[in-house]
Amino acid sequence: MTAVKERIIGAVSLMNEKEAEFFWKLIQNRYVISPKRWNDIDAVEPDEIDLMMLQEIENNPDCHEFVSQEDALKELGL
Repeated sequence: MTAVKERIIGAVSLMNEKEAEFFWKLIQNRYVISPKRWNDIDAVEPDEIDLMMLQEIENNPDCHEFVSQEDALKELGL
């Protein structure tokens, strides 16, 4: 890692949470950190694990049960 990057990391580690959040928003506004729209995401072929999960979703009836957001939050204690 370069000295400049180490200094940046050191500066961020000294920031409080609000300052770090502000700095992160500056970075996000300047650089594309992640795709902003679905169309920006590159399509990839599913690998073996993806295919196994998709098969499990299709064949396992428990994968077809849904709960509301409200019930999920209650169950998680949030």
